[in-house]
Amino acid sequence: MPPNKQSDGLWRLEFGARPVPSGGVEFRVWAPLVKEIAVKLKSPSEIIRPMDCSDGVFTTAIKEIGAGADYVYVIDGKKERPDPVSRFQPEGVHGPSRVVDPDGFKWNDVGWKGIALEDYVIYEFHIGTFTAAGTFASVIEKLGYLRDSGITAIEIMPVAQFPGSRNWGYDGVYPYAVQSSYGGPEELKRLIDAAHRAGLAVIMDVVYNHLGPEGNYLPEFMPCFSGKYKSPWGEALNYDGPYSYGMRRYMIDNSLCWLSEYHIDALRLDAVHSILDFGAKHLLAELSEKFHDEAKKLGRKAYLIAESDLDDVRVITSVANGGWGMDAQWNDAFHHAVHTAITGDHHGYFLDYAGLPDLRKAIVEGYVYDWRFSKFRKRFHGSSSKERPGSQFVVFTQNHDQVANALAGKRPATSHSIGVEKAAAALMICAPNLPMFFMGQEYGASTIFTYFTDFQDRDLANAVSEGRKKEYEGFLDEGFIDPQSQEAFDSSKLDWREVEQPRHQELLKFHRELLALRKRHKCLSNCRKDLTSVEFNQAERWITIERRDDSGERALIVCNLDNQRVEIPIGESGALKLVLFGGEGDAQTPAAQIESHHRSVTLDRAGVAIYLANV
Repeated sequence: MPPNKQSDGLWRLEFGARPVPSGGVEFRVWAPLVKEIAVKLKSPSEIIRPMDCSDGVFTTAIKEIGAGADYVYVIDGKKERPDPVSRFQPEGVHGPSRVVDPDGFKWNDVGWKGIALEDYVIYEFHIGTFTAAGTFASVIEKLGYLRDSGITAIEIMPVAQFPGSRNWGYDGVYPYAVQSSYGGPEELKRLIDAAHRAGLAVIMDVVYNHLGPEGNYLPEFMPCFSGKYKSPWGEALNYDGPYSYGMRRYMIDNSLCWLSEYHIDALRLDAVHSILDFGAKHLLAELSEKFHDEAKKLGRKAYLIAESDLDDVRVITSVANGGWGMDAQWNDAFHHAVHTAITGDHHGYFLDYAGLPDLRKAIVEGYVYDWRFSKFRKRFHGSSSKERPGSQFVVFTQNHDQVANALAGKRPATSHSIGVEKAAAALMICAPNLPMFFMGQEYGASTIFTYFTDFQDRDLANAVSEGRKKEYEGFLDEGFIDPQSQEAFDSSKLDWREVEQPRHQELLKFHRELLALRKRHKCLSNCRKDLTSVEFNQAERWITIERRDDSGERALIVCNLDNQRVEIPIGESGALKLVLFGGEGDAQTPAAQIESHHRSVTLDRAGVAIYLANV
């Protein structure tokens, strides 16, 4: 298989359909076990052109067409199938592929080189439910709002083409094709271009651990499944068996396509613990090398962020040092510790978390499980991340999974007091890590976010509905919504009218002030775990975080998670000034100044007080 190199040394996608400068379109597809393939044009006119084969790669060129032509591949003279490297599926997962010119979009972000990972303040959202229209174009209207709120990076849930028009995105079957109901590839590029012009980095959520169950024709072209391993979604993808070099290339090329063709700044890799590869070089290590090498050639700052429940430091260790080379990862431990500290909930995997003691460990170390016994898993689990920098951990108190799965679709803000919400926000934003919001969290959205699908295969649709009902039978008394229903999707859309309501305005104002404070003061944004200390009292439900910087700046974050008055000891803190207080509307403001002789701060109910030295 030839290397994907242009004359300037930069990578380009060689497979799929590509218009050529001299006219016409070249087609290339890897299908090592197929005898013959032909290209069949569906529009503008019907043409069937046999493809030549060499080492499993089928190729041909058709001079009569250009971008916009629709086509399928005909396998062994019988089956018509979309292109596995299709860039656009305008009629859905079962329809023809459309030729897209990857160089046809005129970018306006030439000066954009990305931002440092340490500066990422992430906002995760789902295209279909973030706005009423549910399109890429409609998101552009919200970029100024996000920037002004203190967000520096938007994270888009997967947009690879999935069945129907409603899905979280994790059932995609065409990794290269941008979801047609959101606006397709050109509209996504417009959004990314606009985000860069607004000073926002863009993270794309990608799925390399499985493929969706409907419209997945990839096995008819290549040996894409392992046959040896099982994942939560069924048979695992083939990353270390016979012909695995093709499947590895398929996904690595996809990462490079997002980087090169779409100017993406970072990828969030879904559930990497389900990428089962036991070869000498793990798929992610190879992907990391090629992704970072290409970013360097492009002169851009670009990153890989993993979702992993392994608590294995190899995930975020460089390839040179024997790791998988991810730049950062989601730290579920932080979320679970905050959740149990606030709610006392210990169902499911929350059984493994003890509240404030584990929150302290998540803040000052990263992983809570470092070869510690897990009652939920019934085994020892994890490795120490104490020596890894804080910028390698993305922390959150909400995300799509935790709201929909752990909370039955309900937002924490609907059950917490506003003081608790502000304290939780301060813990996330002031931790020495990369904070991440889930859409609507910044104003305390009350709309639910639940699981939704739009499978066209009726047997599959019924199985999903019944399976979800069985899985969440413990939540049925709270109101079960069939994931296949239009209601599940519509109910998950943000109601932006809420931003005008007093409670929501109060939360939005607090989040904006807190993020502005973080940006202004290095002691709150330097991601230095080694300059962070945490104290707590589990019984009285308070926690303090001290953040320092080499410049001499120092901050003290004092949180009360209980709705009762508590006197919180602060030791020999020195002179400090109150710069932000977040509590209930009628809560008494704590002391504006702390002098050297003071040894405590009193908060009369749930909330947070932030003090700074040298201001």
